[in-house]
Amino acid sequence: MPSAKDFFRPLAVGAPEPLREIPFLPSRMIHFFDPSNARMAAKVPDLAKQVDVLLGNLEDAILADNKEAARRGLVEIAKNNDFGTTQLWTRINSLDSPWALDDLTTLVTEIGDKLDVIMVPKVEGPQDIHYVDRLLAQLEAKAGIRKPLLVHAILETASGVSNVEAIAQASPRMQGMSLGPADLAASRRMKTTRVGGGHPGYLVRTDPTGDDLTTGRVTAQQDLWHYTIARMVDACVSAGILPYYGPFGDIKDVVACEDQFRNAFLLGCVGAWSLHPVQVAIAKKVFSPEPAEVAWARRVIKAMPDGTGAVMIDGKMQDDASYKQCKVVVQLADMLTKNDPELAATYDAATAALEAK
Repeated sequence: MPSAKDFFRPLAVGAPEPLREIPFLPSRMIHFFDPSNARMAAKVPDLAKQVDVLLGNLEDAILADNKEAARRGLVEIAKNNDFGTTQLWTRINSLDSPWALDDLTTLVTEIGDKLDVIMVPKVEGPQDIHYVDRLLAQLEAKAGIRKPLLVHAILETASGVSNVEAIAQASPRMQGMSLGPADLAASRRMKTTRVGGGHPGYLVRTDPTGDDLTTGRVTAQQDLWHYTIARMVDACVSAGILPYYGPFGDIKDVVACEDQFRNAFLLGCVGAWSLHPVQVAIAKKVFSPEPAEVAWARRVIKAMPDGTGAVMIDGKMQDDASYKQCKVVVQLADMLTKNDPELAATYDAATAALEAK
């Protein structure tokens, strides 16, 4: 077993030193776009002002004949745009494809200084991250890049979920993970053709009310992804990296999309993928704490400045555990409002209204 001290040593001579802590930046929505589509490329400057993360997609949804055009398009977009505080990510092709190696060698050497995170699909285990880790170090050294590129794994195979903890701990480059429900469903042989969300056949039913087993029995649709998201969140938090919900494929069903995003948010995810502009607003709303929650959390922290002891507020007992919960909400709110004056004003108004009661 290698020494723990070696974990933070560069894997190539001349590569930048790995980060010791992953930055927690606004990433409520990871907005996907096709760099080979000229119409989409033209919208990038405006999109960069609306989203936390822009992701140039090179993998699924890109036709095989367009793979090289998408890669080249992303290079041109990165070179010709200033993204401000918006992060630029990419999703490369899977490591078993004929395009992944060229994706990495081209993007790192030509726009590595513009990229923040490289999303790796269909990660099966830590060995996949180790391969990418070493290759990135070599390419960073070759290109003279001084800021290490980070890696984001997509959980979309049964093997990946089985190895989720090892994947999360595989490299100091690990930035986070996303759930990939469609490929994961296929890998598990799940009997659903939906991309994310629940399924009407996956339900619970109340007990019989009499001899007739069908009358008066209420059903409730369940979440197919609850277990996987919860396990992914635990693995990410244990490793100091960030968990995300992936895609919600039914673009028109904005209500169910919001429900799925909120479930993920409540379980600990920090963001989700947006596949269409309509989902950007949903993600921004859901993954920003509600103003009333922020106001309440601030009130609890104010009443317990050092986080010890117990106090009663409106008939509810608050102690060190609830103080920690409130700190999570307030710290997230403070981080999101650094570059969002409108959101900051909303939180301040809710806090003032609560204090005035």
